[in-house]
Amino acid sequence: MIFFNGTNNEPILCRSFPTYLDGAALLWFSKLSTGSISSFEDLARSFIDYFAASRIYVHGSDYLRTIKQGQHESLKDYLTRFAEATMEIPDLDPNVHLHALKTGLRPGKFRETIAITKPKTLEEFQERDACQMEIEELREAQKSDKQPTRKEEEKAFKPSRRDQKKPFKLTPKFDTYTRFNTKRENIIKEILHAKIVKPPVRAGSYQDQRFVDRSKHCAFHQKYGHTTDECVIAKDLLERLARQGLLDKYVKGWKNREKK
Repeated sequence: MIFFNGTNNEPILCRSFPTYLDGAALLWFSKLSTGSISSFEDLARSFIDYFAASRIYVHGSDYLRTIKQGQHESLKDYLTRFAEATMEIPDLDPNVHLHALKTGLRPGKFRETIAITKPKTLEEFQERDACQMEIEELREAQKSDKQPTRKEEEKAFKPSRRDQKKPFKLTPKFDTYTRFNTKRENIIKEILHAKIVKPPVRAGSYQDQRFVDRSKHCAFHQKYGHTTDECVIAKDLLERLARQGLLDKYVKGWKNREKK
């Protein structure tokens, strides 16, 4: 809208700019010293420099190298956990994505198969991992059909360390959370529409459509299976924005915080 008013008319650009500001950004503009801005470029640079520290932290592609398949983790669980991490990385290069995905596989026959076949795209990798997941599910089904031996029956009364492991679950990053005067789902939709934040890369992908609960929908991830209120990533994102003073209009009337 600003550039529609005239890209070559800097006075119009400078006068139009503050009409689209709100909250902390509008407060910053009101405190600019008279005569401190000589061009729209100066105004834009000053704005970016001032709010540089307020940028939302997101993982870079190097973070994917830290994700490794556990010794007893199924391929399906590993791929699900990996997919959750990629959604937080903007503009992820498919080649980097594929390389990190292959590197994170635990040593074994499937990793050797990938090393020999050398899939060059994510689609080729997914064709091979689909077969491997079917094999793993078949093996698990065969194990459940076997009659338990005496030792196995004794072990049934004593849970193993493997059984005591908790399933992968995102942990909230804050002890307390701001109480908003608007539903989180509506806030997420508004800030995505205003382009305050970008939706996760590959939003809506990596879903097993056979088991997705389509009665639940997340406005942030833009997929079914869980609600916006249940989404830990969306909840933490809104809390960071609220603490930066960017969601003040949604906090009006609420001065206390709710427990996580």
